[in-house]
Amino acid sequence: MSSCHAPAEVLVEEPPAPVVPGAKVRFRTVALIGPPNCGKSTLFNRLTGMRQKVANYPGVTVEHHSGKMKSIGRSDLTLIDLPGIYSLATYSEDARVAVEVLTGKMPGVPVPDCVLLVLDATHMNRQLMLAAPVFSIGLPTLVLLNMSDQLEARGGKIDTLALAKELGHPVALISAAQGKGLDVIPDFLLRAGSKPDDGTRPLQLPILQSAASCRSWATQVTGRTKYQAPAAALWTRRLDSVLLHRFAGPLIFLAVVFAVFQVVFTIGQPLSDGMGTILTNLGAHAALALPDNWIRALVRDGLWNGVQSVLVFLPQILLLFLFIGILEDSGYLARAALIADRVMRAIGLNGKAFIPLLSAYACAVPAIMATRTIENKRERLATIMVAPFMTCSARLPIYTLIIAAFIPNTRFLGGIIGLRATVMLSLYALGFLAALITAKLLNSSVMKASAAPFILELPQYRWPTVQSLTLRLYDRGKLFLKKAGTIILACTFVVWVLSVLPLHGAQFSDITHSIIGHIGHWIEPVIRPLGFNWKIGIGLLSSIVAREVIVGTLGTLYGMDPATHAASLQGALRHDMTIGGAIALVVFFAFAMQCTSTLAIVRRETNSWKYPAIQFTYMTIVAYVAALVTNQVIVHLF
Repeated sequence: MSSCHAPAEVLVEEPPAPVVPGAKVRFRTVALIGPPNCGKSTLFNRLTGMRQKVANYPGVTVEHHSGKMKSIGRSDLTLIDLPGIYSLATYSEDARVAVEVLTGKMPGVPVPDCVLLVLDATHMNRQLMLAAPVFSIGLPTLVLLNMSDQLEARGGKIDTLALAKELGHPVALISAAQGKGLDVIPDFLLRAGSKPDDGTRPLQLPILQSAASCRSWATQVTGRTKYQAPAAALWTRRLDSVLLHRFAGPLIFLAVVFAVFQVVFTIGQPLSDGMGTILTNLGAHAALALPDNWIRALVRDGLWNGVQSVLVFLPQILLLFLFIGILEDSGYLARAALIADRVMRAIGLNGKAFIPLLSAYACAVPAIMATRTIENKRERLATIMVAPFMTCSARLPIYTLIIAAFIPNTRFLGGIIGLRATVMLSLYALGFLAALITAKLLNSSVMKASAAPFILELPQYRWPTVQSLTLRLYDRGKLFLKKAGTIILACTFVVWVLSVLPLHGAQFSDITHSIIGHIGHWIEPVIRPLGFNWKIGIGLLSSIVAREVIVGTLGTLYGMDPATHAASLQGALRHDMTIGGAIALVVFFAFAMQCTSTLAIVRRETNSWKYPAIQFTYMTIVAYVAALVTNQVIVHLF
């Protein structure tokens, strides 16, 4: 294994002559790299003017971002923002991305001409571990020691000239947050880029793997340059003594998790319901302006309902990311990941998977988007695959309908515990248990991840800014609509077409005689052992778009049935279903995917239809088997 070292007897060049006006600058692409929480994203925003999430939690920049460096007046100079990493070792997905970009092996990304290496000046002993592997790539590199304001305020000192001599690369102190010291960047790019290109490249050393040797080298460099680390803030030490306490820390963490869950669930759902009502009324009023023919049906039932099914998720998504943003920007989420890692590792998941799985109780869509904080690709895929098992709010309408129709309102222990509430909690527990078992299976077989160290640089606690949170919500909302909207719209349109065709003269078919109605009769032999009839089958098919759609579908079907048209939907279900079939139905929904939105997000996040196809098939099989067993057991018992 290679050792981590700097080239011996490095000589620092004399200051170059001033750049000749009009000199040809050969640089076109600059790579920006640094450890997590070093302020790299803030610098990227400063240099490009682009919005970029400023995060305190490692791994948020899973993909590289690029922008034009407007600050030096070069519209043709591109800055590539690489993932925040501690090492170029290829055990992490982020490191592989960085190596491929730096070495010119990333498809569609130009080979960088030089590197801006951003390090946190307040943690030089650990931050320097990334320097030698980056230098070994052989590109001209400018070392930027960020957070100089905090270094000075807390009594730290560093000799940049001595450090430059040790590293053999120019070094500068900057503050990206305050915009101080950034003039050195265009100066470096202009001077280095105007040197004659003789066709030769600097000596490229092998990418170094030994973390221990890099740590011995970083310690020696900081020692020889007489680096004086700043004192940790007193209130940071006091908070960590409580929040990271062996016993109090996990309890506080659970309290925070419960609070986030309660707020997202109790506030997010009413907001989504309210938005759904507004959009429904808006669609109804807009439909009145259209002719009463197939155009109105197409726009209202086909296209508008598809758009509405996307928009109603926005309140939950924005609320979720607001709280995650507060926890992240304050510095607590990094501590939470450290605490959760001890528990999540026991079931084969990364500690960072806890928050996405928690948010899946509101909606699996933002939960899957939140898995971007998980660096390891296999661990992230495993989390994506199990997230839809968590009981989301979309399951509640069918749960409430069936429980109210078939479960008596019996109470125990003096009325404290109700049978209906117990059944509801049991359904939540079923989904959670399925997620744990699936995660264990995945991480012990096809998605078993190699043992990777859980390296975490704990940032200083700080107050989140309104600007940062606002930009986060704007970017996340825009990304969700852009990535999911078109696919959901297309799927909804297809289901609508199948529900109204074939045409009978100038009239659409009713749902019973439509294509999807015939499909319902066709699949009835398959679902009959579960206690379902063809109407439930149509409901299952229509609920693929969104789980709660089955309630409206069943209301429409049973309203047209001469035998039950006068009864309420609950009464109609009691008339048409057995207790075994009813309980089997909610068990089926506890496990089945039945959500086009989630499938669309999985497709987008994995960049492949393979994973949503596997996910949908696996969850449907589990749901079918569980519902079959439930119905057969209840039938034999009663």
